[in-house]
Amino acid sequence: MLTWKDVMSFAVNGNPIPDKRIDKSEEAWQEELTPEQFRITRKKGTEHAHSGDLCTTYDEGKYNCVCCNAPLFDSTIKFSSGTGWPSFTQPIKENAIKYEKDTTFGMVRVEVMCNVCDAHLGHIFPDGPEPSGLRYCINSASMVLEKEDDHE
Repeated sequence: MLTWKDVMSFAVNGNPIPDKRIDKSEEAWQEELTPEQFRITRKKGTEHAHSGDLCTTYDEGKYNCVCCNAPLFDSTIKFSSGTGWPSFTQPIKENAIKYEKDTTFGMVRVEVMCNVCDAHLGHIFPDGPEPSGLRYCINSASMVLEKEDDHE
């Protein structure tokens, strides 16, 4: 289980190696994504609180990157944080997420990105529920839910 100490170590000392990498031009991403998905994932945007489709969805399944379909989070670790964005306590596996220090808007935060394609997902905070204490605060537009019943 990842802890805030692990997250800070990744952000400062380097991230876990992803299973694969996908690199595309900005033009290629723009052709594949909606304007909102592109703004959020490729330009580090944020959707308005409580506006995302996945904010109040608790169906069973996997939350995958909207850009490259890499698995990011499992529905079993999603929780209602009351913040207005989908929140998770852990990634689906340690090397699914990339962490970078973010000093935009006059504050210090840790940005989380897809470790396969560098899509901006959101930020992580050390105010989540036990046992990890982590809250991955993720934009709905950066993910797609692959429901459990989609496989049956």
